[in-house]
Amino acid sequence: MLNNLETLNRVFEASIAITALSLFLRALTFNLRDRVSRSFAVILACIMVASAGEAISDLVPVAANRAAWLRLQWVGTIFLPAAFLHFSDALLETTGRPSRGRRRWAVRFSYAVSAFFLVQLLSGQLLGPPAVDSAPVPHLSATNLSLVFSGYYVLVILLALSTIWRAWQRTVLSTSRRRMLYLFAGSLALALSAYPYLLVSSGAAAAWPELFLISAAIGNIFIFWALVAMAYATAFFGAPWPDRVVKTRLFRWLLRGPVLVFIVLSIIPLATRLSGLLGIQSNIILPIIVALTLLAVSHAFTLVTPTLERWLLFGSEALDVEFIQKLPERFLTQADLRQFLEALLAAVCDRLQSPSAFIASLQAGELRAVVEVGRPKPLASQKAPGELHRALEDQRGSQLFTWGKYWVLPLYSPGSSDLLGLLGVMRKSRVELRDDQRDALEELGSRAALALDSSRQQYLALQSLQSLGPGADLVQRLRAAARFDQRGVLADTATPPEYPDLANWVKDALSHYWGGPKLTDNPLRSLKVVQKALDENEGNPAQAMRSILRTAIEHNKPEGSPKLNGEWLLYNLLEMKFLQGRKVREVALRLAVSEADLYRKQRVAIESVARSLLEMETQELSRNGTRGKEVAE
Repeated sequence: MLNNLETLNRVFEASIAITALSLFLRALTFNLRDRVSRSFAVILACIMVASAGEAISDLVPVAANRAAWLRLQWVGTIFLPAAFLHFSDALLETTGRPSRGRRRWAVRFSYAVSAFFLVQLLSGQLLGPPAVDSAPVPHLSATNLSLVFSGYYVLVILLALSTIWRAWQRTVLSTSRRRMLYLFAGSLALALSAYPYLLVSSGAAAAWPELFLISAAIGNIFIFWALVAMAYATAFFGAPWPDRVVKTRLFRWLLRGPVLVFIVLSIIPLATRLSGLLGIQSNIILPIIVALTLLAVSHAFTLVTPTLERWLLFGSEALDVEFIQKLPERFLTQADLRQFLEALLAAVCDRLQSPSAFIASLQAGELRAVVEVGRPKPLASQKAPGELHRALEDQRGSQLFTWGKYWVLPLYSPGSSDLLGLLGVMRKSRVELRDDQRDALEELGSRAALALDSSRQQYLALQSLQSLGPGADLVQRLRAAARFDQRGVLADTATPPEYPDLANWVKDALSHYWGGPKLTDNPLRSLKVVQKALDENEGNPAQAMRSILRTAIEHNKPEGSPKLNGEWLLYNLLEMKFLQGRKVREVALRLAVSEADLYRKQRVAIESVARSLLEMETQELSRNGTRGKEVAE
């Protein structure tokens, strides 16, 4: 029984170290900007070092090396009180009670005291000679200074717990109070379980080793659940995402990391015993069992994770969340559309024994090639789309007509008469299509129309979602700020949310400056400055967008009279290319630059316009905020 308890404790210690490391990496990855998360990462680092040192010291056969690992364990223990005090100060500050100087200096002083004890540990003054061969586990003997450290440990932990309790009392919302209670209970359990009790009870542990190991196992379980509970509650600090996203990310992180590692570590002792029963060397069977366990557990997690998330995390929102999660699988990207249409055209060519086919879509009143297969490519020339469009207008609603050497089938939206595009297939001769060939062409054409219609609807849906982005980001940021301090709702909204795609939005709008869906359906319409321009232009979205873009471009205009020099290069490029609508070659010749250099300069110019637009939006938000304050007063 004693051996089993020792093995169980080793597995627990290794699992705690790996769990702390996993959660430490997660804190550094997702919430590093938040002070609560940073201070919690220090606690995780202390637990990770202490657990790793304890776990490895049990496995090292050489006494001198074992003593070194035991001292490493104490490095984490020494800094744990200061880390808890730091964490408690960050929590209280989050609830709207910033430090007036005393708490901050107390945190700094605690780190200084911990550094002093670290120096004493390295010099051999904090702990006595190692009792590496004592039962039930090796440990370092106590000294008078180590008893002083114990008093320091208890005092600072009590101070940290009282500060966390004050933070809990200042929290109003029931959800936030529950999470703050998790932090208090987790801190208490972690502080009680992480203390090295062999420092003061080595005699009792040697007298009743089974009882000590059972107590150690229970303490390790408390440490594990305290880490998980504190990580869960801390994950919401500074996170601008909804609660379901935070829960899902943490749940999957724990499953793929600590839980998987714990299962593998639990299998290793069983594999060692199995090798003895089968008469096979453990170094042969162990890698096989570990690999099979990893594969089996990973596959099981893949199967059961969606079900577990619905049961444990989502509750009544399960159907809505499942619908949102499956959206990426349902959306048809441009690459998906081209791939499908290429396969469809290949089927058309095979069915009609044709060497060439194409599909063109109707966008903003113009035909544009989407997919062309085979040779020749009839839409490769610049004049071909216009000629095909005129041929379409001459047909006056014909279902199937000829254009040069091609049969052309108009593609209409399912259930309506909206023209989406054209499907063309090259004729091998002037022989009319047979009925079965016509039926096959119309059937494949209906599928192409369905794909084009789905792509168009999804494009409009994505444009709507993008226009909702800035406002939704602001709501999420305010929601995150108010989780534990309700004054966060009153945070200054004059600072606009980040627009990572702002330059792309500006580029799309400028490309359709004189009309088109990229101008009128652009996400820029959600900006306050554009909404104001919309009112000033009698609700005309095209005129409103053009006026804002023109103003943003004018912000990049140098002082003085216009010139064709380097200072005026970006402004002249914007004016000629977009406001005047000149061709690339003409603009390049006018500005005396190569076409490749012109494209590089164009990217810089568009980014400059985006910055100007962002400044205009910030000023508009500031004016709105000032007017709101005046009304409130």
